[in-house]
Amino acid sequence: MNTTHLYHFFDTDFPLNQEGLKELIESFSESNFKKGERLLTEKSVDSKLRFLNRGVVREFYSNDQKETNINFYTKAQFITDFSSFNNLLPSRKNQECLTDVQLLIIGKDRFQQLLDKYPCGKSFIDQTFQKLLEEREEFEYIRLTKQPEEMYQMLFENSPECLQKVPQYHIASFLGITPETLSRIRKKIASK
Repeated sequence: MNTTHLYHFFDTDFPLNQEGLKELIESFSESNFKKGERLLTEKSVDSKLRFLNRGVVREFYSNDQKETNINFYTKAQFITDFSSFNNLLPSRKNQECLTDVQLLIIGKDRFQQLLDKYPCGKSFIDQTFQKLLEEREEFEYIRLTKQPEEMYQMLFENSPECLQKVPQYHIASFLGITPETLSRIRKKIASK
């Protein structure tokens, strides 16, 4: 099991004592999923802490009429719905593998045991929620104040791997535009 990304995440962003870090890393198990598989469905409780080790995952809301993409995970990071995980509430989100995906997973009970054993782990939860709130506020601000072309330009500059790895119709949904409009925006930006 390759835990390099996971170890690096904790060692740099959430330093724990080395004994606690080793025990935490060893508590994760590896799971592989195929392209098209769902990792999370709305109304289910996210009871596992899931770390994206490899692959691409889209996160979206769904209703009877359409799906609206809200996030794409292309880098090694946690992809758990922390609100559902922490509060044992049904998720409103769905997650689907856009490629074959490898996750490192630990169950909520085992994770809680480690938090109880190593109090410094509580900072992980606090900082993660703070980061998620900051990202959500920034995303809402961008969605409400920027035009789709500006949003695409930001993706182009800040997340080029996302534009390379995610199908264009999903990018269009994320931007709230049609694939045809996205095509025109891409051509316009490419000609600059």
